[in-house]
Amino acid sequence: MEQIKKVTLSDIAERLNISVVTVSKALSNKEGVGEDLRKQIKTLAAELGYKQKKAGQNSSGSSITGNIGILIPNRFFSQNYSFYWYLFNFVSTELLNRNYYSIMELLSDKDEEECNIPRMVQDNKVDGLIILGQTSDKYLETIHARYEDFILLDFYTNKLQLDCVSNDDYYCSYMLTSYVISQGHKKIRFVGNFEATTSIRDRYMGFYKAMLENGYDAPVSSIINDRDQKGLKIELPLPYDDMPTAFVCNCDETAAIVCEKLIEKGYRVPEDISVTGFDDYLPNGRTSVPLTTVHIKPEDTARVAADLIISKITKQPYMKGRHLVSGKIIIRDSVSPLQQ
Repeated sequence: MEQIKKVTLSDIAERLNISVVTVSKALSNKEGVGEDLRKQIKTLAAELGYKQKKAGQNSSGSSITGNIGILIPNRFFSQNYSFYWYLFNFVSTELLNRNYYSIMELLSDKDEEECNIPRMVQDNKVDGLIILGQTSDKYLETIHARYEDFILLDFYTNKLQLDCVSNDDYYCSYMLTSYVISQGHKKIRFVGNFEATTSIRDRYMGFYKAMLENGYDAPVSSIINDRDQKGLKIELPLPYDDMPTAFVCNCDETAAIVCEKLIEKGYRVPEDISVTGFDDYLPNGRTSVPLTTVHIKPEDTARVAADLIISKITKQPYMKGRHLVSGKIIIRDSVSPLQQ
C-alpha cells in the first residue's frame, strides 16, 4: 500500500507564497498575522489534511520560534569596531525581511574549548543557527553531532562537510596582488597569520599565486603576523632592516596599523612604500591615506546566508556545501607605481 506523504508547514507556506513562520503563527493563534490571512491558512491546512501535533511545533516535533541564532566567538566581537558586528547587522536585516528575528550569542573561549552547545540551542529558542567567525574543528564536530540546522558564515572547514557562506578571498587577493605587481612592485610582503582563519589562509594563497606567476618568491616564512593563532591582535613587527616596497595586508584594520607605523618611522605612503587592505571596512576612517582594498558587498553575503539557513531549516531544496561571494578591487591612494 502506497504511503501517504505527511503535509508539512512548508507545503502550506509554499502554496500561499508566505513564510513557514507565518503559517506556524496562524495555526497556533499567535499575534502577527492578519485575520483574513489566518483564515486562509487554516482553510488550506484543513483541505490538505495537515495534522497539527501541538501548537507551535513543526513536522519534526520541534518548536518553531521564528528566530535564527547568530553565534559569534567573543574574541572577534566588539560593538564599536568589529567587522562581525557590522556584518551581523546586515544578516539581521536580511532575516527580518524574511520574517525571522535574529538572536545573537557570544561564544566564550571557555565554552568553545569545553564544546558547550549554545544556550539558545539548548533552550530551543531558535529554529536554526549561523556561526559567524572561525571556530575550532573540535567545536564544530560537537555541534554537528548534536544539531543539524546550522551554517558557517565567513569561514569553512575541510574536516566536515558543512554548509557555509564565505567570500572569494583567494581570487580577490590574487587580483589585488596582481594589481600591486602591475605597478612595478617585486619585493612584497604579506601581513596576516596563515594559521588564524581560513579567510586569511585563502588571502595568502591568492597572494602567493600572483607572486609565483610573476616569478617572485613568497614563502610562508616571509609572512608578517598581525595576530596569534586564535585571531587575537599582537604587536606588529615590521622588518625595518629589510623593508619591501609594498605590503599586502589581510584586512583594512591591519593595513591602517601598517600605515601608522610606517609614517611614524618617516616613510611616506605610498611614495616610499605601498599598502593594501581587504574588506573595505575601517571604522572611523582610521587612516591618513585612503586604502586600496577589496570590496565585497556585505548585503550580498548576508542575503546568501539568510537564504541558505532558511532553505535548510524549512527543508527546501538548496545547493549544499560552500557558497562563495565575490567582490571587486577598489583602487585608492595607498598604492603608487614603484619609483625607479
